[in-house]
Amino acid sequence: MDSYDFHLKQSPYSDPGPVPADLPADPRELAALVRNLIIHREEGGHFGYAIPEERRHEDAEARYVSEILRILRERSQAPLIEHRELGERFAGTCRDFALLMCAFLRATGIAARVRCGFATYFEDGSSPVTHGDHWVTEYRLPDGSWRLADAQVADGAHDVPFDPLDVPRDRFLVAGAAWQSCRAGDADPDAFGIPLPTGTLQGLWFVRCNVVRDLAALGGVEVLPWDAWGLAAKDEPEVNGDDLALLDVVAAATATEAVSPEEIRRLCADPRLTVPAEITSHTTYLGVRQVRLPEGLRG
Repeated sequence: MDSYDFHLKQSPYSDPGPVPADLPADPRELAALVRNLIIHREEGGHFGYAIPEERRHEDAEARYVSEILRILRERSQAPLIEHRELGERFAGTCRDFALLMCAFLRATGIAARVRCGFATYFEDGSSPVTHGDHWVTEYRLPDGSWRLADAQVADGAHDVPFDPLDVPRDRFLVAGAAWQSCRAGDADPDAFGIPLPTGTLQGLWFVRCNVVRDLAALGGVEVLPWDAWGLAAKDEPEVNGDDLALLDVVAAATATEAVSPEEIRRLCADPRLTVPAEITSHTTYLGVRQVRLPEGLRG
């Protein structure tokens, strides 16, 4: 199976079920549609809208596109392709934009995958973190090449100096590329992370966690950004030389668009990387929880 076939198929996480027959087939129109359905839970002020606290805390705990669509339909019975007011949208995170975009692309016959990594285009100078934790979608062009697309900043939602359907790879680093840069001494690990109300999370350990999450997403297990297991759950002092060597291999396999499905499956089978039946979810607002994943939705 080549990369096209592998990433054309819906994962249990991205599977939307029945989709509108008139779903647009153009990636740019799909990105605009995603923006019409989701508002980032921390960006209400950007649009002059106060997102209800319950939605800010709970919407983004939805793991599957089917859940996201269920919530959207509960808030409005209007067709998904029709304009939605802000109060009718799903209050999600960058991962939700990326996953829904991926689902729609696959539904229209375009190979796509979710990528976890770090973006430089949200940095405002107020934090030492210049490469912020972020998720985007990678989709395949007819010529076989892959592009990064950020539905969160599409449709004029943010002023970025590039086409959101062709994000430069030096503006968004997939996690493996970030790991390689840090390991080579070309980048400061403390520049990678995420500022939160409770404090800034940053450092090589954070990059390590995203390397594991990106691998899982490439394998069809598009977890939440705060899920941890195996090498993503190890305390930094416990990470040994064998672990680092394995992470170097994962980074090499995932750092570019030339991703081999066979290599991804081989790596995902390693017990230190496999998504297990039970994971730890370090939720932003609801506390640390143990989550048991249904059969068929694990690595």
